[in-house]
Amino acid sequence: MRKRTSLLMHCCSGAAAVEMALVTPLMLILMFGSFELGNYFLDNHVVAKAVRDGARYAARRGFGEYSCAAASADVIDKTRNLTRTGQVWNGGVARLPGWNDPATITISVSCNTTGNSGGGFAGVYEAMSGGAPVVTVTAAVPYSSLFNSVGFSSSNLILRGRAQSPVLGI
Repeated sequence: MRKRTSLLMHCCSGAAAVEMALVTPLMLILMFGSFELGNYFLDNHVVAKAVRDGARYAARRGFGEYSCAAASADVIDKTRNLTRTGQVWNGGVARLPGWNDPATITISVSCNTTGNSGGGFAGVYEAMSGGAPVVTVTAAVPYSSLFNSVGFSSSNLILRGRAQSPVLGI
């Protein structure tokens, strides 16, 4: 009996299989978790770029389309389309899967009444009644997980982006 026990203690023929069985679940969790985290950061970057594009587009619309309280309906519709799809007109493909609702994007306008326009626009903003309009584009997009089809839900994660730009009236 001692000889058999001694042989089992020194036998290494199944050690690699046991180690692999113990390490494999941890390695799979790390691998798929890093895929999901990378996808989350990529989608977050897409939303940030989209709201910057939307704010840049809205800032180049004419001064007549803005008041200190709101933008025209045309500016709001086209800015939402550009932010969500990358093109101004209706019917484009969403930048992210599941970003189908234009109501997730809000466009607001405020006015800089301090009289300090900065840059090369001195006198242009000051001549406007109420000050310089500043457009803000925000988005709150539900995150779509890579592994939704296998049961991992991400319904409580929201990707948020915000960008602001003064209206240039170009």
